[in-house]
Amino acid sequence: MKINLDKVAIENSWKMVLKDEFLAPYFCALKEKLLLAKFTSIVFPPSNLIFNAFNLTPFDEVKVVILGQDPYHGKDQAMGLSFSVPKNVKIPPSLINIYKEIYDDLGIKQPNHGDLTFWAKQGVLLLNSTLSVESGKPNSHSNFGWQIFTDSVIKKISDKKTGVVFLLWGNFAKQKASLIDQNKHFVLTAPHPSPLARGGFFGCRHFSKTNAILKNTRQNPIDWDLNNF
Repeated sequence: MKINLDKVAIENSWKMVLKDEFLAPYFCALKEKLLLAKFTSIVFPPSNLIFNAFNLTPFDEVKVVILGQDPYHGKDQAMGLSFSVPKNVKIPPSLINIYKEIYDDLGIKQPNHGDLTFWAKQGVLLLNSTLSVESGKPNSHSNFGWQIFTDSVIKKISDKKTGVVFLLWGNFAKQKASLIDQNKHFVLTAPHPSPLARGGFFGCRHFSKTNAILKNTRQNPIDWDLNNF
C-alpha cells in the first residue's frame, strides 16, 4: 500500500517535516495494520483525531512537549492529545493529579473539564508515543510501528528546533531522553502522574519551571489556566 501524501490529514508544516516517514515502508505497514484493526474492532481515537496534536500545534510553534504512552481506551475519551479528554467526559485520575500539581505550583484551581486544547494552541505538543488503541485494551497497538514514527517526531524537533522544553513523566517517557539533544533543549523528568506512582509526581513544579525556561529563552510562557477555556 503506497501512501498518498496529499491525503495525509496532518497540518502542512508537519507533513513537510515528516514526509520521509509517511513514505517509508514501515508507515505503509502501519496503515495496513490500522485499517485491519478498524475492520475487526473498535479503535480510538476517531480517524479524524489521530493527528490532532499535530494539527493543533504546528511544527514551527512547538515550545513544550508532554509525552504520553498511548490513547485512553474508553469510549469517548481519546481525542489525539496526551492526557486530554473532551469536555463532558470524566477527568481521568492522572489528569486530576496534573491539575493538583498545577494548583500547588501556580495556585491555579482545577477546571471542571479535561480538555487540554488550550495548551496545544499555545505550543504545547501533547504527544502520545502510540497514536491509536483498541477499545478496552491499553497498549494494544504498541507493536503497530507508531513508536518508530513518534520517535522520529521527537528527533526532528530536537534536530530542527532549539529551546524546546520536554516534560518526560514516568519511566516510559524518560527512555525518550536519548532522542533529545540536551545541549539545545531542556528535559524535565518526574514520576508519572498516575495514582499508581503513589504521589511521586507531586512537587515536581514542572509548570513554573517550564515558564521560567521559556521566559529565559525569550519565549512567551504558557497560560496553564484552563478555567476560562
